[in-house]
Amino acid sequence: MDTTAGQPNGTTATERRGTSPSLLVRAVYFLIVGWWATGIWLGVAWLLNLTIVGIPLGIKLINRVPLVLSLKRRPIDVTADATGRITESSRPQRSLLLRAVYFLFVGWWASGVWLGLAYLASLSIVGLPLAVWMYGKLPFVVSLYRY
Repeated sequence: MDTTAGQPNGTTATERRGTSPSLLVRAVYFLIVGWWATGIWLGVAWLLNLTIVGIPLGIKLINRVPLVLSLKRRPIDVTADATGRITESSRPQRSLLLRAVYFLFVGWWASGVWLGLAYLASLSIVGLPLAVWMYGKLPFVVSLYRY
């Protein structure tokens, strides 16, 4: 737990939760499950994105691609102050309206191009690290979601 002075009559304590497993565990998971499960996951997400009703769930699925691909979790900071108040925070996001407009005009087609390039990179051992990085950035390309 990381403790820093923050209140005049006390301190605040911050702990990072949601940390990912070790790189070795993530690599083994990727080789056994992640590479094929991500393909199915993205296929379902794209089918949902074809319908107006399914877009919210489709984008949620795309935002979880790093977790499905390699067990990469979104870190959450939990802070307790001197009064005992506990708050959770994650990386700040842009406004939902801006993200929706971006998705409608750019995100849906840019993410298709991004996925195609990531898939091409994944066809070789040398390009695999780039492909994993690109899949991790997919939520941002689709809807400016900061993972």
